[in-house]
Amino acid sequence: MLYYFSSCFTSPWVRLWFSFLYVLCVWLRLLALLLSGQSDYAPYFYDNGPSRTNGNMALFSISEDTPVGTQIYILNGTDPEGDPVRYGLTFEMGSKEYFRVDSKSGNVTLIQELDREVSPWMRLLVFVTDVNDEPPEFQNLPFIIDIPEDTAPGSSIYKVQAVDRDMGSGGSVSYYLQTSPFAKFTIDGNSGILRVKPGETLDYETTPTHFVTVVAKDGGGKYKGKHQVLTSTATMTINVLDAQDMPPSFIGTPYFGYVYEVSVPVSPPRILYTPVKSDGVFDINSTSGCITLTTSPTLLKNELYEIIVKVMLLFFSDYDVTTVTVRVVDLNNHPPTFYGENGPQNKFEVTMYEHPPPGEILRGFKITVNDSDQGANAKFKLRLVGPSRVLRVVPQTVLNEAQVTIIVEDTSGIDYEKGPTLYFKLLAVEIDTPERFSATADIVINLLDTNDNIPKFTSEYYIARVPENSLGGSSVVSVTANDPDSGPWGEVKYTIYGSGSDLFAIQPSSGLISTQPWTSLDAEVRSKYNFYVKAEDSEGKYSLSEVFVTVLDMNDHSPAFDEKLLEKTMIIGIPVRVEAVDEDAESPNNVIEYSIMTADPDNAFDINAETGDIKLKPYIKSMEIVQNITKQKHCKWSLVVQARDRGSPSFSTTAVVNIDITEATPLKGPMAAFLLKSRDNPMKALGMVTVIISLLVGVTVLISTAMYMRNSKSNRIMPARRIIKRRPRDQQPWNVNMPVVRFINPADKFRVLNQEGSHQRGTSSPRPKPPLPSAPPPPSNARSNERPRAVPTISGVLASKGSKKAKSNRRKEGNVSSALVSELKMKLEQKIIESNQGYY
Repeated sequence: MLYYFSSCFTSPWVRLWFSFLYVLCVWLRLLALLLSGQSDYAPYFYDNGPSRTNGNMALFSISEDTPVGTQIYILNGTDPEGDPVRYGLTFEMGSKEYFRVDSKSGNVTLIQELDREVSPWMRLLVFVTDVNDEPPEFQNLPFIIDIPEDTAPGSSIYKVQAVDRDMGSGGSVSYYLQTSPFAKFTIDGNSGILRVKPGETLDYETTPTHFVTVVAKDGGGKYKGKHQVLTSTATMTINVLDAQDMPPSFIGTPYFGYVYEVSVPVSPPRILYTPVKSDGVFDINSTSGCITLTTSPTLLKNELYEIIVKVMLLFFSDYDVTTVTVRVVDLNNHPPTFYGENGPQNKFEVTMYEHPPPGEILRGFKITVNDSDQGANAKFKLRLVGPSRVLRVVPQTVLNEAQVTIIVEDTSGIDYEKGPTLYFKLLAVEIDTPERFSATADIVINLLDTNDNIPKFTSEYYIARVPENSLGGSSVVSVTANDPDSGPWGEVKYTIYGSGSDLFAIQPSSGLISTQPWTSLDAEVRSKYNFYVKAEDSEGKYSLSEVFVTVLDMNDHSPAFDEKLLEKTMIIGIPVRVEAVDEDAESPNNVIEYSIMTADPDNAFDINAETGDIKLKPYIKSMEIVQNITKQKHCKWSLVVQARDRGSPSFSTTAVVNIDITEATPLKGPMAAFLLKSRDNPMKALGMVTVIISLLVGVTVLISTAMYMRNSKSNRIMPARRIIKRRPRDQQPWNVNMPVVRFINPADKFRVLNQEGSHQRGTSSPRPKPPLPSAPPPPSNARSNERPRAVPTISGVLASKGSKKAKSNRRKEGNVSSALVSELKMKLEQKIIESNQGYY
C-alpha cells in the first residue's frame, strides 16, 4: 500500500520517504513473524513497469473510447508460501466502479464507459488517456466589435479565444476565417488576433457592418480507432463607426444674385415663422423654424399631420404660406386586448343547451379585440385552444380591431354527459412583429342538459335460475339500466311483458324481478321461461332486454311402480324387467337405481341396478335346479324390489314381484329361425312387423276395393240389398288365449306357454285357432296404477327399450299409442301362431 501511494507522487524525496516507510513496515512484519514463530508471508504483485499490461497495475493508462467489456489488464501476483492467490479491487465509497477483476485469473475488465473530461484519473491509478472527442469551444462570445472607420490597415482589432479540453494534439487550437476573397479582415492562426487586412480600409458610408465567420480547429487525434479533426464556428459582427471624414457640400449650385445700381445697403432682414394650423400638437420656433411636439406621442391618433406655416420678413407685410407634412412613425408598444361590454376583460362565460347544431354562432359571447398600434404592428391572429374541432373562431386574422365570433363545428363534443362545463383559451398573437405580443382570454361554456340519451341495459340479456320449491315473492334476478341524462330524464322505470311474464313481477324503480306472491313453479310442468324487460325514462325513450329464467328441478317426487304387486313370468336364461317412473324433471333426481330388498328363496336372483332387469343366478340353468332349490311345485317365487332415485334427499319405493319360473320349448320353421336371428336386434323385428302390417293393409285395401266394385255392379243389376247382421260389440268379448313366445338363449331351444302356464311337450295335435281379437279398449286418462294389465308380448324381441325417465304427462299421452301397438303385436303373434301350427 505504501508503494502504491509512493507511485502517486513525482517528487523523489517524497517517494524516497515512502520507500523507507515501506521497507520499515516489511522488517517489522518479518520481526513479528519471527517472534511469534509463524512463517506466513503476504502475497505480492510483480512490478513489470508502467507500460506493461500485466503486473501490479501501479500506473496504467487506458483510452477513454475503450469499449465496455474489453480486457484491459492482467493482475499478476504470487504468494511466498505457494498458496493460491485471489485478486480483488476496492473503490472509494460513493464512487463509480469502472472495472471488475476475476478473482482467480486476475483479468481486469472495463464495465462502464470512460470520459476523461469527467474522471481523468482514478484511485486505482488507472489513468484514462484522452481521445479527440471534444471540439474547441469559444470563450468570449458574443463577438460584437465596434471599430472606427479610420482604423489603419494591419491594426489588431480583437483577439478570439477558444479552448479544447482534449489532451495532446486534440487540445491544440488554430484559427482561420470563412470569408470571400474580397474580405477586409484576417486572423492569426495561432493567437486568434483579428486584424484589418493590409492594404484595406474601412468606409462607413459604403459598408457600415461586416459579418466574419471564425473557425476554431483542433490538432486532430484518434477516436475509436479513426483519426478525426473537430471544429467550431462563431460569427463576429463588426460595426464600423462613422468618422468626420466628409466635408460639407452645397446643394443647388451655382447661385445667381442681382444688385441694382440704385440699391442702398441695408441690414440683413429677420425672418419670422408663425403656425397657422398645427392641430394643437405641434409648435414652431418663430426664428429658427424648428417644429416641435407639444404632447405625448402616445396621444397621437393619426398617422399623417399637415402643419400650415406662414413665413414673413420682419418689418415687411409680405409673407408666404407653406404646408409641412409630418408622418407619425408607430412603435409596437401595445399588445392585443380583449374587450367586453364593460371594457377590457379576460374571461367570458355563457350558458347554453348541449348539442347545438353545427355552424351555429354562440351569440352569448360579446367579444371585441383591439391593438392600438398602427400598420403591421396591429396585425395579429386569433386562435382557440381547447378540445379539438369543437369550436372555431372568426376572423382568424385581425388588423387593429374586430368583433370576435365563435361558431360550433363539432356538436358531439358539446355534451353535458361528457362534462357540464367546457373550457377554452382565446389567444391573440401578433404576426409580423419581433416582439410577438399576445393576449389570452378564458372562454367558459356552462352546458344545460337535454334528454338526448335512452336508458341502456348493462347486458343484452339476463340469465336467472330459481328452485322450483321457491316461495311466492322470491327474488329471481335484478336488471339494471343506465341513463346518463340528469333530473327526471335520467330516472328509469322498469316493466316486463311477454309470454310467461305473468308469473313474475318487477319493481319499477329498482329493476328487481321476483315471482308473484301466488306463483308456484314446477320444473316438471315447465322449466324454461323467457320474457322482455323494458327500461323507460320520463319522456318515453326506452330500451329492451331479454330475461331467461330456468326453474331448477328439486327432488320432490318419489319413484313409482305401475303396481305394488307385479306378476312376471320368467323363462330360464331370459331376464324380466321391472320399471319405475320418477316424475322429477332433471337428472339426478329422476335417475333410478334398482335393488332387491328381500327374496324367497334367498340368493336366487340378480337385478341390474340401472335397467331393472331381474334374472336368475348364473348357476340356475334348468328347471331341475329350480325344483331342487324349492319344494314348491308351481315354481312361483316372490321378491321385494326397491327403486331409489339419486336426488338429495333420496326417495325410494318398493314393489312385490311374483315371478313364475318356466322353461321354453324349441320352435321350428322359418319364423322361429327369424326370431332367433333377430333376438339381439329388436329394430329388425320391428321392421319386419311394419312390413307385414303394410302388406296386410295393402291386401285389405285391394279386397275392399274389389268388393266395393262388385257390390256397385250388383246394385245396378239387382237393386235389392243384402242385409248382413252383425253381432253387437258387447256380445263379442275379447278372450285372448294367445300363447307367449319366450327366448331362453341364443340357442335353438324355445318353449310355448299359454296364460295358465300349461306345458305342451311331445304332442303333435294341432292347436285350435284362438278367436279373433275384438277392438282394443278406448284410451283412458286414468293414472298409471289404474290402467289394465298390458297384453303379454314377445320378450327380448318385440319389446322396445323405453326410457326409464318418462314423465307422468307423457304416460298419459301414450295410452292411445300403447293400445295401437298392442293390437299390432297381437296380430303379429296370431300370424306367428298360424304359421307355426304345422310344426307342433
